[in-house]
Amino acid sequence: MIRHVVIVGGGFSGTLLAINLLRHDGPHATLVERRPAQLARGVAYSAAHEDHLLNVRAANMSALPDDPDHFVRWLTRNTLGDRTTFVPRRLYGRYLREMLAEAAAAHPHRLTLVEDEVCAIAPHADGYAATLATGGALHADAVVLALGNLPPHTPPGLDPAALPPGCYRGDPWAGDIAADLTDADEVVLVGSGLTAVDAALLLDASGFRGRILAISRRGLAPRRHADAPPRPGLSERPAATLSHLLAHVRARSAELGWRAAVDELRPVTQMMWGAADAATRARFLRHLRPWWDVHRHRLAPAVADRIDSLTTAGRLEVAAGKLVAARADGTRAVLDWRPRGATGLRHTRAARIVNCTGPQGDLLRSAEPLLRGLLADGTIRPDGLRIGLEVDAQSRVVAADGRAAEQLYAIGPMTRGGLWEVVAVPDIRQQNWTLARRLANAQWVGGEGL
Repeated sequence: MIRHVVIVGGGFSGTLLAINLLRHDGPHATLVERRPAQLARGVAYSAAHEDHLLNVRAANMSALPDDPDHFVRWLTRNTLGDRTTFVPRRLYGRYLREMLAEAAAAHPHRLTLVEDEVCAIAPHADGYAATLATGGALHADAVVLALGNLPPHTPPGLDPAALPPGCYRGDPWAGDIAADLTDADEVVLVGSGLTAVDAALLLDASGFRGRILAISRRGLAPRRHADAPPRPGLSERPAATLSHLLAHVRARSAELGWRAAVDELRPVTQMMWGAADAATRARFLRHLRPWWDVHRHRLAPAVADRIDSLTTAGRLEVAAGKLVAARADGTRAVLDWRPRGATGLRHTRAARIVNCTGPQGDLLRSAEPLLRGLLADGTIRPDGLRIGLEVDAQSRVVAADGRAAEQLYAIGPMTRGGLWEVVAVPDIRQQNWTLARRLANAQWVGGEGL
């Protein structure tokens, strides 16, 4: 019987698991977060600027799958919006913090918050011992890794050590990316997806009026949400091959528009991913993922308007190209990059280079002590695509020998290799709910919703 669960990571996934364990009258939970400011919010909702909006309407942002209007009621109660609103991400962080506080107050003495870092996990008696960076250990019957995303890797062609101090920012959320810039400067964003959009908005909100160049391999940028109401999803999945899936989406796009054609796949996306073999998944990542990302993860209309304004004003350019090299030039850096389809190089002199390639999941390249230790002793292993760690259908981590751990679990974006769609609230909340019920021995409770 599970009496105590240690949750490693207090961002959205870990916080919601603690809340659900309390709601299900489950075991005592200890939530460990090394960055107190990110408790219940993680990077997504704590480091965001007030101008950064959720890219999903409030109607689908309830943290509780069994109460789909929970977030909308919270907004209405606080006169902060309605079900059609794209709310600020910071506001959503406040919602999560209030949920945690309310759940803890309603279930006293069943939740412990620890501000520390788990640096090792090892079997102990009938469970695990989680060693803390400040000394001592937490002993539990089960441990859940809720680690969020790994920080981005340094892009090929860049050597931060060869650039002037402060010129390269490897993490757009770690510090002020607009610090010390003038309006005569140029900033290069490596990447053109959602992270680059956030960075461009942050630079603009900070008063930077210089030029921004966003470079990515294909030069694709996220599309905007439409005002059309959501449609019901498919009741069964299309044919599993990539060619048939492309044909299906194109046909449905002609009937419904591309947004509806992509959105109606949501209920069957995880099913399709699970049914695909390793070769098909690899081909999807190699050839289709960039297009999937920009069509699936879209911008709030207000955000899209601001990006369009920056582009129209000539302050933002999104270009397709490949970085070749970067070198110091006084206090600036000169980037050599090859536009897509061209043979010659372009040279851009930048005051700042910001890594906006987005979160990564390759465990073998991680510098996190906990992950490195778990890999070294064979407790975990990368998934076959090296975009996260391998878990089984019950969210148990899979060891190097291929066996699933009895009571060591993982949830959230690091499990994308097995589920693919597990980076947004609607998907994480369902995975979270299912695991919480299992740990609370409440699998018989119905009404979990979608």
